[in-house]
Amino acid sequence: MQTRTRKAWGKFQKGFSLIEVMVVLFIIGIMAAVVAPAVLENQGVAQLKKAAIDIQTLKGSMQMYKLRTNRFPTTEQGLEALVSIPTIDPIPRNYPNEGFIDNLPLDPWGQPYKLLSPGEIDTIDIYSTGPDETDGTDDDIGTWNINEYLQ
Repeated sequence: MQTRTRKAWGKFQKGFSLIEVMVVLFIIGIMAAVVAPAVLENQGVAQLKKAAIDIQTLKGSMQMYKLRTNRFPTTEQGLEALVSIPTIDPIPRNYPNEGFIDNLPLDPWGQPYKLLSPGEIDTIDIYSTGPDETDGTDDDIGTWNINEYLQ
């Protein structure tokens, strides 16, 4: 019986066959098809929660603004009044040099949050236009419905 040397055995090792590669790709495809919908759904939920948390934080900053200046900023002054002293009347007294927050966040869809003061639903309404980026639709997230997303 003839034995093969190590050098001779190496001639028979060519790598993976096409069938083996196709089986691995098929298994990866099946796993992706099962996992992808769950990941994408969780991304949407995470975006809604982030918007709700941002709005809650902005609302808290607005409360600090009111405590310090005795009034909320107007719609025209907007949320920018939290970052720097408004230049539109009424200009608040007792405004801190550093503002109330460092910068305004964008909503998860890349749009700025909006302020209505006085609000249509509450004293002030802070809101995001939501995933469709259209004002006044059912997917708007605001001070009036953030508790639905914070649970």
